[in-house]
Amino acid sequence: MKPRVIIGVVAIIGFTSVLMINLGQSIDSYVDFDEAENRYGNRVYVVGNFVPDMPHGYNTQTRIFSFHMEDEKGNVRRVNYNKPKPSNFDDAERLVVIGKIRNGIFYSDDMLIKCPSKYNDASEFELTAAQ
Repeated sequence: MKPRVIIGVVAIIGFTSVLMINLGQSIDSYVDFDEAENRYGNRVYVVGNFVPDMPHGYNTQTRIFSFHMEDEKGNVRRVNYNKPKPSNFDDAERLVVIGKIRNGIFYSDDMLIKCPSKYNDASEFELTAAQ
């Protein structure tokens, strides 16, 4: 074989290997807070509910919205969200915080909010109205 062909094949294999390694590291996963601590420093998604009875609020100096969240296994952790409180936060049915955990505090750089659907209650309304 010609040296150019060999160099080309090696370059393609090398590029593909680097691409696959980077892709594998960038795939985020849904975990609970305990698993997030085991993946220290890795970006993860944690699903849970806001705990309104615990301290929460927005600090205008640090520009961090801080609250407590309970994951699906009942673990409660403080979450520091580096943006203002979302307008639909209080209506949230579920939260998905995206970020990393350090020293028992979850540092979130993004948040998904699942709000109750206005269509879910339609069948319940029809049942109670019909009785």
